[in-house]
This record gives sequence, C-alpha cells and structure tokens, in this order.
Amino acid sequence: MVGLFLPFRTSTLRPIGYNLREKSMLLKNVFKISNLVRKTNFTFLEDSTSSINLNVDKNNLSYKSIAIVGCGFVADYYLKTLPMHPQLKLVGVMDKISARATKFAEHHNISRVYDTLDDLLEDNTVDIVLNLTNPRSHYEISKACLEAGKHVYSEKPFAMEMVQAKELVEIAEARSLYLSSAPCSLLSETAQTLWKALRENKIGKVRLVYAEMDDGLVHQMPYDKWLSESGIPWPYKDEFEVGCTLEHAGYYVNWLTAFFGPAETVSAFSSCVIPDKNTDEPLDVNSPDFSVACIKFASGVVARLTCSIVAPHDHSLKIIGDDGILGIDDCWYYGTPVYIRRSITIGRKRLEGIWKQNYPLAKKAPKFAYRGAQQMDFSRGVAEMADAIIENRCCRLSSQFSLHNNEIVLAIQNSLETGSPHKIITSFEPVEPMDWAK
Repeated sequence: MVGLFLPFRTSTLRPIGYNLREKSMLLKNVFKISNLVRKTNFTFLEDSTSSINLNVDKNNLSYKSIAIVGCGFVADYYLKTLPMHPQLKLVGVMDKISARATKFAEHHNISRVYDTLDDLLEDNTVDIVLNLTNPRSHYEISKACLEAGKHVYSEKPFAMEMVQAKELVEIAEARSLYLSSAPCSLLSETAQTLWKALRENKIGKVRLVYAEMDDGLVHQMPYDKWLSESGIPWPYKDEFEVGCTLEHAGYYVNWLTAFFGPAETVSAFSSCVIPDKNTDEPLDVNSPDFSVACIKFASGVVARLTCSIVAPHDHSLKIIGDDGILGIDDCWYYGTPVYIRRSITIGRKRLEGIWKQNYPLAKKAPKFAYRGAQQMDFSRGVAEMADAIIENRCCRLSSQFSLHNNEIVLAIQNSLETGSPHKIITSFEPVEPMDWAK
C-alpha cells in the first residue's frame, strides 16, 4: 500500500484557529494529492520487485492449498474442523482404494479425486500434503511427497522406525520444507492454559507428572459398529496391530516435551496382556496393549505415562509441584477445565489436594460439529503449518520436535523387546506458546 505524504512538515502546522482561507486551500491540496495517488500507475514498483515476487508470491497468499492422501476413518475428523481455518484450501483427495476416495469426496463435496499419488504430486497448486494413510505407509508416502517438493503434515506416528523418521527430517531440512506430525492437541485451549499456569509458577517447582491414556477393554466394545461420518469402518486390525502406545502416547508426550523441554531417558515396560482379541480377522502382530514409562527430562522433571486398552477409561493428567497440583480430567477435549489443588496442614495432619480451584482457560474452546469419544480440532496442526509458511517463521510443531516425540514413543513401544532404558539422542528448540496464551 502506498502512503499518502502531505506537502508540509508537521512542525510548520499552525494551531487551531488559523486563517480559514488557508485551511480551505490546504484541504484542496490534500484532495488533489489523494486523487493523484489513486490515478497513478505504479507498475514501475512492480517491475523493480518482479524477480522477488516470483519467488515469494506463493508464500504471500493468505491461504495454502492442501491435498489429502488416505480417506480412511480419521479423515472425516479433519474435514469436520477444516472450515474453521480459512488459511487452508482443500483442492483434492486420493486413496489407494479409489472407491473409498470417491465416496469420501462425494460426501464432503470435494471436486477433485486424484487417480494416483503421482497425479497428486504433479499438481503444482498443492502446497501441503496431509498424510492420513495407514501408519505403516506414513514413511513411504511422506518421503515421496517431500521429494516432490511438498510440505507434509502426517498423522501419528511420524514413522514406525527412527531411521525412517530421521531420513524424513533430513530430506525436509535439505529442501527447506515444513514437516510435522500429529497430534496437534498441544495447540488446544486446555494444553495452552496448563502451560500458561506453569509459566506463571502457579504450583511452584514441578517435581513429578502422572499422565494416563487408558481406554478400557476396547476389544469387548462394539467396535465393528463404529463408522465415520462418511461411512468408513473403524480399522480395528490396524489399530490393534499398531498398538495403543504408538496411537495414543503422543497426546501427552507432546505436551510434556513442550512444557518441560527435551527428554533425557525413557525407562519403560510394555506387554500384550490380551493376545487373543476375538477379532473376525486374525491379527498378524501382537502389539503391546499396555505400557508404562518413566520419562526423565533435562529440566529435572520426571513423568510417568501409562497407555492401555485394558484398564478403565482414564485420560487424566496431574502435574505435581511444591505448592500444589495442576491437572485436567481428559486431554481429548480441547475445552477441558483446568484445576489447581492445594494442600492444607492442620495440626499434625496434611490434607493433600483438599482445596480445589478452577484456573480459567486462556481462551474459550470452540464447539465442534461432530460427536464421538473426543472433541478435538484435528485440522489445527495443519493450520499452524500453513500460518508458519505464510508468515515465514518456524512451525510450533517443527520437524525436530516431532522427531523427538517420535523417539520417545518408539522407545516405550519397543520396550516389549528391548526391556532396557533408552537414552534419548534427539532434541529440539523451545516451542513457542500460542500468541493468545502468552
């Protein structure tokens, strides 16, 4: 935008009450200049910066075009909150089962269905690829997208093996591409509020964290009747074979690393407590359905994280400090209330956490137009990536942050085989809180 410069200096302005004739002439000059500005052809400005515009034009757009690979069960959750993010423009979808992609596109009024992944990658209008494929395909699909020059946001896990995850990060960094992994619940109103309370030292020095991700006896639930909005069945075989640790541990691991910094060591135990889950189709792998991990952070904080699809439903978090307990009841709800519990000493007795007070959310969470076992904005992580590209800044869910969390989760999962402590070798730069939560 070209500024309007007046033909005088502010130091020469006369006080109120100066000659009306002079005032009238001054206003006429202002209007003349204003009209001149509107009529002037500024193509010379465009010509002088044309070489720069060719390189940054795409990033200066107020939105980023995305395409989805994988139209399975979770894809509907992304589509339900996508309209909340005007910086994201969905241009097409693709699935290895073409009929599923067509059905998904028709349900959500998506105009384009790509026949193959190559067709999608050849579309120069696509900025970000949203990888929602089977976990075993995450590495292969993400690698192809990065090598085609696309930014990638992948569902969890980042990759099934650390060697693969590191390779993806190396490719992204070598090509100056953005690469992130779900979950994005760190960006939720509840997580950001917890983090704000910690920065404000509301419970004093933090010593210990208890995080629970138990979902009950899933194999006894009517999971064969679970359908997504577009009619896609819950992929029970994949879920059971991948395991609840790789699927769910990240929801709290991401919070803990953002809050307390990089982890140093993970001491974990995992087991397949129920090998026979009475599935219609036999399972090829008996992945852990229970795991417990003790994570030590470089900051000195120690966290115990439990994941299972055996123990009764419990998604609670307790952060224990010298001056109180900061907690929530469920991380799968973006608007879950945050509370602080204080202890009281009466005589020779100490009543632990007897006094409870609510800590107000940094921002009210939106209502999501879907039902289910959670209320989360799945598209918020993709939107954060798009904003980072547009604003030419680091993404809060950076590739190194995602890699570090992936290493922690894999260490917990693989303890079934290794049975030994794991020294973390990856790290990341501190994550920036959301602007509205500072």
